[in-house]
Amino acid sequence: MSPAEQLGRGVDALGLALPPAQLEQLLAYLALLAKWNKVYNLTAVREENKMVSHHLLDSLAVLPHLRGGRLLDVGSGGGLPGIPLAIARGDMRVTLLDSHQKKTAFLKQVAIDLGLDNVEVVQHRVEEYRPAVLFDTVISRAFADLGEFASLSRHLLAPGGQFAAMKGIHPHEEIAQLPEGVTLRQVVPLTVQGLDAQRHLLLLDAAGATREQQSRPAHA
Repeated sequence: MSPAEQLGRGVDALGLALPPAQLEQLLAYLALLAKWNKVYNLTAVREENKMVSHHLLDSLAVLPHLRGGRLLDVGSGGGLPGIPLAIARGDMRVTLLDSHQKKTAFLKQVAIDLGLDNVEVVQHRVEEYRPAVLFDTVISRAFADLGEFASLSRHLLAPGGQFAAMKGIHPHEEIAQLPEGVTLRQVVPLTVQGLDAQRHLLLLDAAGATREQQSRPAHA
């Protein structure tokens, strides 16, 4: 099965309706990822078919659970899940945050090559990042454990926003150690075609806006 066929079937299995132009963009992103990976070591997955399931489909599986119009991908690395989500949701503003220069250089090139006007790339440590406008959903994929993710990025969450943490097996111990004021709202088991592994999306809420958050506008 070709990567295009695998992507099409996987998207259908997820119940998503993506037009051909977006499917082509996703495959173009995969080609860029494979090309730059030879020099920058962006992912340990190198087989094209595995990249479709492990990267594209795995990222797209969270699409129905996003909230609001502004998304922050913390520790974006090679652009996962931020780039696939930005392609699928052209109406959403997506910020890709990473502290490594080589990775952000790749992400900026992807945004240019694919014409992703809704993407902003920021090179910064998450705890030092101070955007003018906060985010409705702050997402991570293998960035850190739940407690560290929530603690480091809490100041970036708009009032009423949510954390979305992509995990493999159900992280019972991490959930038990969530920081005060951060609560687990839902654990969503994800089924990704071609990915023979447990996948879960954890949706978390933070109690109230901090004083720092209240001093900033919630919307552009």
